[in-house]
Amino acid sequence: MRRITVRFERTPEQDGIEVLVRAPERDAAVDALIERISGTPPDALTVTDADGALVRLSPEKIVLIRMRGNLAEITAEDGSYSLRQTLQSIERALAGGSFLRISRSELINMNKIEKYDFTVKGELRLELAGGVETWAARRCIPEIRARIKG
Repeated sequence: MRRITVRFERTPEQDGIEVLVRAPERDAAVDALIERISGTPPDALTVTDADGALVRLSPEKIVLIRMRGNLAEITAEDGSYSLRQTLQSIERALAGGSFLRISRSELINMNKIEKYDFTVKGELRLELAGGVETWAARRCIPEIRARIKG
């Protein structure tokens, strides 16, 4: 993990708050920090594609985010990506949008639900855009049900 130094400088003549982020290079970690500081939903996440290149991915293209160890695997309309962040930090970055946690390790874009059905046992199966199928954890079902109906 990188060392982060935070310093406060009082400037009475300044109107508002200014934050400067200095780093050896702009990468996914720097972009995530900027997004967290700004407090606004991101217009895009900086992710890694299959070739290892950094790409800006629009949240509305995301179908599913699934954690595999400490790596987030992102299924989007146009392919698969990865991001080395916790699901909790990704969820915070996407807060206020159409994303919903459906289990300990998955977030879905509610706008990408094509079909859903409840089993006799009370489980919830979700079919998302692109034929992606997933199952919701029972503890998440009441919130999912409310968001689908609302």
